[in-house]
Amino acid sequence: MKVAVVGATGLVGSKMLQVLDERKFPVTELIPVASERSVGKEVEFKGRKYKIVSMTDAIAARPAVAIFSAGGSTSLEWAPKFAEAGITVIDNSSAWRMDPNKPLIVPEINADILTREDKIIANPNCSTIQMVVALNPLYKRYGIKRIVVSTYQSVTGTGVKAVTQLLNERQGIAGEQAYKYPIDLNVIPQIDVFLDNGYTKEEMKMVKETCKIMRDDSIRVTATAVRIPVVGGHSESVNVEFDKDFDMAEVRSILQASAGVVVVDDPANQQYPMPMAAHNTDEVFVGRLRRDESQPNTLNLWIVSDNLRKGAATNAVQIAEYLVDRGLV
Repeated sequence: MKVAVVGATGLVGSKMLQVLDERKFPVTELIPVASERSVGKEVEFKGRKYKIVSMTDAIAARPAVAIFSAGGSTSLEWAPKFAEAGITVIDNSSAWRMDPNKPLIVPEINADILTREDKIIANPNCSTIQMVVALNPLYKRYGIKRIVVSTYQSVTGTGVKAVTQLLNERQGIAGEQAYKYPIDLNVIPQIDVFLDNGYTKEEMKMVKETCKIMRDDSIRVTATAVRIPVVGGHSESVNVEFDKDFDMAEVRSILQASAGVVVVDDPANQQYPMPMAAHNTDEVFVGRLRRDESQPNTLNLWIVSDNLRKGAATNAVQIAEYLVDRGLV
């Protein structure tokens, strides 16, 4: 099982190598790929050193799977070339997510649609993944009319440059900025660029991807995405209006029984999900469960997950695991 990791030196790419190792994915040969300036450098995987190769050399090596985390423009250019060579691409960028001919997959929800013919598979946005993992089991029981979500996203969602900016600011060091404004002791209500409708691309990703993953275009979603001075882990305040009424005890029971979900909801003892506790885990943590008293059939919940793991690397590896388990690669 040859596996290529494209963007192997980045934050998400490095995490993909870690997750492949931890989950004992059956890698017989690793093919790390990065930008031309990184070719020839080395990455470590399972105690071995592997030299970074070019895109062309990676295709020539004919891996079974190529996991991409190298940005949208790179994916648009190179993913089809890998696919044409018979390599299954799992892409972590936004390049293919809303392509009607490309599956957008969260394994707990819709991996059943995958076939051997799917050579470019999209990995959803990190904020969308954690929200739908928590909401899908409730959707199956109650149906969903509308979701209002506000995100509190860590700087790792932007990348190494943003982490450096935050840490520099905390130490009073001048340096290159990932954001227009300081991020330490601040909150920036903008993630990605603004669109004509006043929403950012990040917000509209959550709107469109949710409907595609859950296979229901009738679900109405509105989002506000915010960057906060946290190094790892995204948090979300979610208000969800169901088609029918619900019982709070049953809601808790459904979530507790759901794959990939951990309920942390004990207000009396101040127990609730936090990014600090979610760090370096693969689960989606849910808490602050309470009925919205302002309108019927509506639930408030707080959702937290490690954005580099379940929000990116782990979800991609889980897709690869599904393909291998079912003989689709």
